Amino acid sequence: MQSKPFSYLFSISYFGARFKGWAKQPEQSTVEGKLERVLRFVLGDRSFTLIGSSRTDSGVSCRKGYVQLFVEEKIAFEDLLQTINAHLGGEIRLESLQEVPRDFNLIQSVHQKTYRYFFAQPEEFHPFASSFISAVPFANSLTKMQENGQLFVGRHNFKAFCQPSATKSSYEREVESLSVFEVRDMPSSFAPSQVFAVEVVGKGFLHHQVRKMVYALWNWNADQIQERLVHPEKDWPAVPTAPANGLILWDTVLKLG
Repeated sequence: MQSKPFSYLFSISYFGARFKGWAKQPEQSTVEGKLERVLRFVLGDRSFTLIGSSRTDSGVSCRKGYVQLFVEEKIAFEDLLQTINAHLGGEIRLESLQEVPRDFNLIQSVHQKTYRYFFAQPEEFHPFASSFISAVPFANSLTKMQENGQLFVGRHNFKAFCQPSATKSSYEREVESLSVFEVRDMPSSFAPSQVFAVEVVGKGFLHHQVRKMVYALWNWNADQIQERLVHPEKDWPAVPTAPANGLILWDTVLKLG
């Protein structure tokens, strides 16, 4: 339970290739760690606590997430936001902000998350494009990926499509929608002529779940996917994990009311 009486909500975006994930780690550059250092510098001796809406993995970027900040006194963050972003150096950016009740629970208020995974065939792939696009050979056609992707939609036990943990009590998650499409507006002159994306929508996802699902869409047939969803507790070989650089937390929707 947070004891600090004032709370502020910020939207956040960041370039994941610069960081070893969201959560603080000793001797590693992380999003949470850099954000805390900058806020400590800007706020001086004012005590604060922060919570993120998502704990993205190393190399995964975020287009829209949220951060909740708890402080001891009212602070005019509107006047400080430009300074905070300047010290964040462009790799992280805090955007919209609002004061919220102290008992507002950011984690429980997440209503929906959308991830997009961008990928292309490796032929004639410029290294600069690897900032947001994964260069991977894939066997399935776009149509086959779209068809097989519908097998993931709905509520399933995704133990065979994640990184299992001894502390995890449930592997059930619901995928609300999954689509595969060609991207027509990739904002980079270095992007390949054909870039594709897998978009996955749900309330929450397991560790490496989206990246393992993406790998299966690239290379597996419907039977291989279906048998792992029907028999998740079987001792399956681990599903390979798609590279992190193609994955972006594209959108986060909160219930604020």
